[in-house]
Order: sequence, then C-alpha cells, then structure tokens
Amino acid sequence: MSRENPDQARQAGRALDSANFFLADVRDGLGPYLAVYLLTEQHWDEARIGLVMSISTIAGIVAQTPAGALVDATRAKRLVMVVAAIMVTSASLSLPLFPSFGPVAISQGVAQAAAVVFPPAIAAVSLGIFGHAAFTRRIGRNETFNHAGNAVAAALAGLSAYWFGPNVVFYLLAIMAVASLVSTLAIPERAIDHDLARGLDDADTQSEQPSGLAVLLTCRPLLIFAICALLFHLSNAAMLPLVGQKLALQDKNMGTSLMSACIVAAQLVMVPFAMLVGAKADRWGHKRFFLAALLILPIRAALYTLSDNRFWLVGVQLLDGVGAGIFGAIFPVIVADLMRNTGRFNVAQGAVITAQSIGAALSTTLAGFVVVGAGYSAAFITLGAVATVGAIVCLLALPETRHAALPGQGKTAAPGSAIAAK
Repeated sequence: MSRENPDQARQAGRALDSANFFLADVRDGLGPYLAVYLLTEQHWDEARIGLVMSISTIAGIVAQTPAGALVDATRAKRLVMVVAAIMVTSASLSLPLFPSFGPVAISQGVAQAAAVVFPPAIAAVSLGIFGHAAFTRRIGRNETFNHAGNAVAAALAGLSAYWFGPNVVFYLLAIMAVASLVSTLAIPERAIDHDLARGLDDADTQSEQPSGLAVLLTCRPLLIFAICALLFHLSNAAMLPLVGQKLALQDKNMGTSLMSACIVAAQLVMVPFAMLVGAKADRWGHKRFFLAALLILPIRAALYTLSDNRFWLVGVQLLDGVGAGIFGAIFPVIVADLMRNTGRFNVAQGAVITAQSIGAALSTTLAGFVVVGAGYSAAFITLGAVATVGAIVCLLALPETRHAALPGQGKTAAPGSAIAAK
C-alpha cells in the first residue's frame, strides 16, 4: 500500500496541497460571481438569476451519484479530475459569448455537472494515500489549502475587477485551471491505494459489500445525515448571492469587488476552522462540529437583516467562514465513518451530496422569489429558519459517528455504520 512508502506519501501530500489550492477557484466555476455578472452586466432580475442557478444545480444533482460511483470504480482518478477541470473552465468561459437565458443555463449546467467530481475524487485520493487513521487530519489540511486558494483567487478577482471590470473573473478562472491541471498530474498515481480509496481496509471484503443504493436505504444514520446536509445547503446556498446582489445594487461598479471582499473575509476565517476540525474532531466528536456548523446559519441570517451598510454585510459574512469551514472539513469524515469497510465511500458521498445539491437548488429559487415578493430581510429570515430545523434534526436524531476503533483496527464497525446497521 502507498502508506508503507513515506517519501511517496510526502510527495503526494505536497501535490494534494497544491491541487486543493488551485482547484478551489476551478471547482466552483463562477460561483457567486455569476449572480453579480448577470445582475450588473446582463440586467437580469433576482428571480431569473435564482432560476438559472437552480437549473445548473439540478444538472449537478443528476451527475452526483454516478460521479461517486465512477470515483469508486476507476483507477484513473487523476484523469477524471483533469477532464472535469477542463469542462468546468470551458463552460464558464463561454458565458460572455452566449449571455441569453438558454445558453447560460446549459453552460452552467455542464459546469456544475462536471464539478461534482471534485469532492469525492479529492477525498478518495486522500483516503487512498493516507488511510483512515490520518484521514481527518488530511481532510482538515485539504480544506485549509482549499480555503486559502479561494481567498487568494477572490482577492485577485476583487482587485482586478476594480481596475478592469467584472469580466476579469473569466481570465482568472482560466489561469487557475491551468495550474490545477499541473498540480493534479503531480500526484503520483502509484501512491494511491484504490481499494482503500473506496473505503476498504481489506480488499477481500469487497465482494460482501452492498450496492450504493442499498447503503443509502439501509444505513439510517446516513439518511439522517443526508437530511441535515440538505437543510444546511437549503439555508446556506442563497445567502452569499443575496448579499452580493444587495452590494451590487448599492454600487454597480463596486459589486464584484465587494463580493470578493465577502469571499476573502469568509475564506480567511475558514482556514483556522478547517485546521481545528482536522486537529480536534477525532477527540471532541464529529457530531458536535457538524451541529455547530448548522447553528451558526440562523445567527448569520438574522444579522444580515440589521443593516444594509456594506461594511456590516462584509463583516457578517465572516460567520460564513465558521459554518462552511466546519462543514467542508467534517462532511467527508462523517461519510467515511459511516461507510468504513463497505467499499462504497464515494457512492455514499455522491448520494449525500445529491441531497445537499437539492437543497442548494431549492435555496436560490426560494430566496429569489421571497426577495421579489417580500424583500431581502424576509428571505434571510426564511433561510435562517430552515437551518434551525436542520440543527434540531441533527441534535435529536443523528448519532455520534466517530469511529470507536483504534488505528489499525479497521474491521471494527463504527456505531451507526452500514455494517452495524445491517
């Protein structure tokens, strides 16, 4: 296994650091800049923007579980990531050329469908190189570099947009895409244990594992976690685009730069919280971190309603760094807990990300129509109430998923895992 070659693992770790840094900008495509671009440059209304963003997210939903199954099955994980990066970048760069509703919906749908490969692929490669015992710490490191990459890209976008206009985000995306391709290919293929990457400690157990669909239906904690993830993204996904729209309406020329300030502020906060999850989650408990990520959302939503001042809005956005920083780091760890020794780690990731993608798709549509009908404050309160429901479900129904076995005792089923649930 790759874990027996420390030099190879160190080389792979450095390449993973670089890949996470540069893929941070690529994996989200235009992200929240899409709403600002369509509002200020193409003069779309909020409901139309929300609809096209939801359509693109639905395309990702269709691709998500097959993407997880592909990552489980393939031994060409690096190639899958490279192809996905090229597709996301090409689709996003086509937007200025074809800015009407149909082409925008199609191009963003393609970008979203390709981007769903990145989370399971990065988690699988990390698990395949470092194993279960070091997985939580490695995921924390992945997220640290991911957030640092997002912060740098957003800072560059904000400064460049101030001088050259909002279209500069397209050029920045292209540059980051090229760097991400080089970094991904620098990960040594031989360093990846592909059986371990799909959640198996022992390849001989593979034939005994349930199908991806069976894992989703028979593991009760996985179902509960999927519901909580859906509610998290139903609450969270629309908040930053709404803030970007409010800022852009105040000053069209500063809209992209202010959005960048929001992203940089949040990403800088995410870095220490991702590090905290990596360092302390195995000791303090995985459920506690996930519950904290849910609870921060209603606080953030309520604070957004108190003032339209641009500095206040950017300041409140710091709380996004707490919730999203924790969620991004703890999500693959909890799925790995539940799927340990099933061989279906990436299918399960795909299934749960499908659920959260449904939440994200509904979030932007819900928020867009609430804004049109009742205003921005009502939309924020609605989104905060959704997160409160998710926190209650997590507190009352989700068990602690942290694996009970010591390192090296990989065949002991975690409480609530698919093996224990059968």
